Amino acid sequence: MAVLQPAALGAHPRDVQTLTRRRLAERHPWLYPVAVKVHQTRRYLAWLTSGTSWATRAQSTPDLPVRVKKHGSLLLRELSPDEMVLQHNKVVNLRLASARTHGVLIRPGETFSFNRLVGNCTRRKGYVVGMRLSNGDATAGVGGGICQLANLLHWMFLHSPLTIVERSEHSFDPFPDKQRVLPWGVGCSIVWNYVDLVVRNDTDVTFQVHTWLDDKHLRGELRADRPVEHSYRVEARGEEFVRVRGEATERTWRRNEIWRTLIDRRTGIAVGEELVKRNCAVVKYPPPEHLVVDLDQDGRPLGQPLGRPLGQPAAQLAAG
Repeated sequence: MAVLQPAALGAHPRDVQTLTRRRLAERHPWLYPVAVKVHQTRRYLAWLTSGTSWATRAQSTPDLPVRVKKHGSLLLRELSPDEMVLQHNKVVNLRLASARTHGVLIRPGETFSFNRLVGNCTRRKGYVVGMRLSNGDATAGVGGGICQLANLLHWMFLHSPLTIVERSEHSFDPFPDKQRVLPWGVGCSIVWNYVDLVVRNDTDVTFQVHTWLDDKHLRGELRADRPVEHSYRVEARGEEFVRVRGEATERTWRRNEIWRTLIDRRTGIAVGEELVKRNCAVVKYPPPEHLVVDLDQDGRPLGQPLGRPLGQPAAQLAAG
């Protein structure tokens, strides 16, 4: 079976110095808004000069005949009463944002950009205050919660031959795995306008995106104008929690790798696999202690976890 490697992968730090190094904006918070403006300006310039053919909505187009992938995610997570207000506001935001991605056609040679399609989520457009994951914290902000839509889209794109050009994970893991359906590490961070989910259609097939809400779920379908050659199985491997003893402010990191197996639709045989992404994020909840690997300042394990051996794959999630 062929092992395919994408052109660029995110860092999966193994040495303690890399793992514990704080970003410049963490060390100097006053720099964060300046950095945001710089990144936004760069993105605007890139949009103006790239010459990219962008995917657009085509709501009057009939449904394409082949369903490539469908998925649904729960709209409301059980949180404290105060946080539930933000959860319900998130539903308002998702309804607005999903209407912007519903009916998008990604024709051969075109590029899908979440930020270009959804736009800036402002009060003027009807967006309300929801929960946002930003700069290492979960905070309330206008437009909060639209990352759930990006997560759903990314999951569907992973089960297609579309080329994922840009996807950024969150720098921290805010919630434990209760009722988790997808592997940890396949989500997306979205920040207007410079942290984006971007995919390109390098095939001769036209794809169509459908996104909508029902009573309890955010729903999505990815359709095509003809059958595609492969189906896909996406799974997390090398799941581990790592804590460095002796750090001034003790933190725990979660790490894994996301792998994708290509399966020939005619024979059902796996014909290749590729490493999609290496993830590393600060854990914001009490981690499962029996799965934590403690390291000393030189990166040497202080003891092995009592549960699953270090690096054992998580449960596989088969493509539908």
